[in-house]
Amino acid sequence: MTSQKTNLFTLLGDYPVARALKSGELRSDLVGFTYADIKVANTGFKPLVREQKFDLSELAIVTYLQAKTYNKPYVLMPAVVVARGQHHTIAYNPERGPLTASDLAGKRVGVRAYTVTTGVWVRGILKEQYGVDLGKVKWVTFEDPHLAEYTDPAFVERAPAGKNIAQMLLDGELDAAIVGDKLPDPRLKHLIPDHEAASKAWADKHGYTINHLMVIRNELSRTRPDLVREVFRLLKESHDAAVHAGDKNAATLQFGLEPNRRSLETIIDLTFDQKLISRRFSVDELFDDITRTLT
Repeated sequence: MTSQKTNLFTLLGDYPVARALKSGELRSDLVGFTYADIKVANTGFKPLVREQKFDLSELAIVTYLQAKTYNKPYVLMPAVVVARGQHHTIAYNPERGPLTASDLAGKRVGVRAYTVTTGVWVRGILKEQYGVDLGKVKWVTFEDPHLAEYTDPAFVERAPAGKNIAQMLLDGELDAAIVGDKLPDPRLKHLIPDHEAASKAWADKHGYTINHLMVIRNELSRTRPDLVREVFRLLKESHDAAVHAGDKNAATLQFGLEPNRRSLETIIDLTFDQKLISRRFSVDELFDDITRTLT
């Protein structure tokens, strides 16, 4: 075993759960980090899966499932850095008339890309809780999938170049859209008005809705299990510091395989059912013999 300190080129957003680590408050004799100068982490996912650019990275769970399908050289770590309820992320323009989640069959619904994790969660929610036939919705996208190998289904349409998702909603070119955590225009409203209660009901049944976990190069996990365990320790201590500082979102994020098993089972099922992966993985095979045991 080498005692030399290893530096990892790392993609990790400026979240409360990462603050203690990224500020240098937490240090290690085994591992150091060089952080990519990327302001919005998801813009780094494409170079991660297409170019294997980072040693250690946060990654959206659906992008990881697709990366595993296409044998990209990364293994999942049971360290969640982003999770949130998803029911509030879909919006509509009330000036165009009333609309409910159950009314979406035959409608045009925008989403940044068909493969984004939020979109997969929302489609699953619409199908289960509101009876939406997803095959009867016209999905309109604005970006390519992260994985170059994946092609969107035939019922997915690309918005014209230069179009903006919020403006298309306002202009009536979209009936609804998955717009993310905050409404981009005050004229828009949440499609699911009781989204907090609906989100709690979903979480009680399926577990919380995970967005991003950490991944690390397979080779590092094979050859330096000590380093992988040290990275996990630092991530967990940084998370705990945010919890102790009173961050409510940090308190909802789970570390370790078993606390996340139910949520991972659900997103695997949804990703497979929506034909984004070719087979239904087991939760355990997302990890290797080292990362599976991290607690």
